[in-house]
Amino acid sequence: MTPSPISWHSYLNRRMLICVFLGFSSGLPLFILLSLLQAWLAKSGLNVKALGLFALVMFPYTWKFLWSPLMDRFHFGKMGRRRGWMFFTQIALFLGIGGMGMLDPQTQVGTIAFMASVVAFLSASQDIVIDAYRREILPEEELGLGSAIHVNAYKLSGMVPGALSLVLADLMAWQSVFWITAAFMLPGLICTLLVKEPKVYGTPPKSLREAVVLPFQEFVTRGGWSSALWVLAFIFLYKLGDSMATALATKFYIDLGFSMTQIGVVSKTTSLWASVVGGIVGGIWMIRLGINKALWIFGVIQAVAILGFAWLAQIGADTVVLAAVIGFEAFGVGLGTAAFVAYIMRETDPRYTATQYALFTSLAAVPRTFVNSSVGYIVADLGWFNFFILCFVLALPGMLMLIKIAPWNHVEHRPAASVEILK
Repeated sequence: MTPSPISWHSYLNRRMLICVFLGFSSGLPLFILLSLLQAWLAKSGLNVKALGLFALVMFPYTWKFLWSPLMDRFHFGKMGRRRGWMFFTQIALFLGIGGMGMLDPQTQVGTIAFMASVVAFLSASQDIVIDAYRREILPEEELGLGSAIHVNAYKLSGMVPGALSLVLADLMAWQSVFWITAAFMLPGLICTLLVKEPKVYGTPPKSLREAVVLPFQEFVTRGGWSSALWVLAFIFLYKLGDSMATALATKFYIDLGFSMTQIGVVSKTTSLWASVVGGIVGGIWMIRLGINKALWIFGVIQAVAILGFAWLAQIGADTVVLAAVIGFEAFGVGLGTAAFVAYIMRETDPRYTATQYALFTSLAAVPRTFVNSSVGYIVADLGWFNFFILCFVLALPGMLMLIKIAPWNHVEHRPAASVEILK
């Protein structure tokens, strides 16, 4: 279908405001694991190989589709399915993040790894229900804009553990830093208490078996096994190169000689605003382009931006170059992520939101979890420059799949079942 015009008031309505708060709450735990945890352990003396292996604690993001049917099937009394699960995971995350920071990285690395895995599990669970909630409150014409705003808020949350917390780490004990960072979960919790349950499309699963079987059955029978495998392969590959390139970004900056304050203020702040601009531009641009063309254009920019890291590896600790490279990369990722999330939402049937969306986003998290765990060894063998060249090459297969997945001039469509439900 041809993208319909969307007025600017779509940015200001209540649904978009909900996307802001819940997007922030969704992103915060992930960036704590990617940035704050990495910096904490790096400053305690862990080597690059051990830090790379810590990516394995992110495994719940890859396997969250296994327990997502529980969130389609069960509810929390008057709070309902979505609000109840959001409330539970947000409270648990606040306590888990703060408690993790009270451990000693010199003597309790194993316990820290376990706690990080628990935080990742709770975070992945929160993502399941927030993604389902967002998919269910957004009408079709607001999918692109809603995705862009969610991505922006998601990225904005990275400023807390990636900038504010790193600056605070130079001024106070790590235990205090972690509890202050954990407190940023509270705005999302308040939002959860204030919002209403979304409209239920179709008939909710009446048994756990229905909650498990029907979502996968619908996805496979929609276009056959061949089409399903193409979609899954594309979701895995589209952001592979960028995910690897940023897996040990904080360690990369430290190795180049940047101070913690420089990393927090220059790198992370520049990344934040460039990503926000990229997300906003991507959301607006998608109105005219449609999701298919956006995947092409934004994907090229996203891939080319990886080469900036290779340039920085050659230049060294130059703050101006750091800001330029990080800014361009974040802008490209902001564009690419907005289109990617909108594509995933388009492929989701509203009857099985939690399970199908969790399946797609779990697959998208595979590179960040298992592939990225090898990044430390690759860097140790190749060096930073050659590593970033490899990441650029790995970004190309996903782009080539667009010929099949999202042809440039192809008429865009939604799953047939979704169209029927939304009539």
